[in-house]
Amino acid sequence: MLLEEILLANKFFVNEYRDLLRKFSHRPRKQVAIFTCMDTRLVEFLEPALGIKRGDAKIIKNAGNRIREDCDDVIRSLAAAIYLLGVREILVIGHLDCGMSKLDTKVLTEKMAEFGIPEEEIDKDDLAAWLGGFSDTEENVVDAVAKIKAHHLIPRIIPVHGLLFCPDNGELQVVVNGYGQPEKG
Repeated sequence: MLLEEILLANKFFVNEYRDLLRKFSHRPRKQVAIFTCMDTRLVEFLEPALGIKRGDAKIIKNAGNRIREDCDDVIRSLAAAIYLLGVREILVIGHLDCGMSKLDTKVLTEKMAEFGIPEEEIDKDDLAAWLGGFSDTEENVVDAVAKIKAHHLIPRIIPVHGLLFCPDNGELQVVVNGYGQPEKG
């Protein structure tokens, strides 16, 4: 059902915007990679709030813009963006009212069981750690910046900034200035 809606919308899009479309480079024009959350409130809102348009930036998303100790897909993507695509700055953007900051493993366990996941499978993992739940959004951004900067495959000359985004009004707050300048309170 949803797939049919998507395919119909795509057919309209391709026909309607054919004259406006042009080929873009894989390399981001602004030489920036943005690591942020997958929250639906950021779709078509975060980029314009940053002045980012199609072709300007590499955007990497996951639940809660979290970098876990045992999983470096984010680092892998950032390294590819730096070494293969010309990225020269990184923005880590968390957002206020992030669902991952309110992770309730009891509710999560119940939902998994409703979908037929056996209890013994659910119990194999520390779900809070596996999903990357956290309690402090600003601390999560600081942590992600620190992990990116500390990784042995990320060059020290690449500035890594940390920001908080308000999904209600689009306002940005600098948490970590990657240029090494103090933040304004």
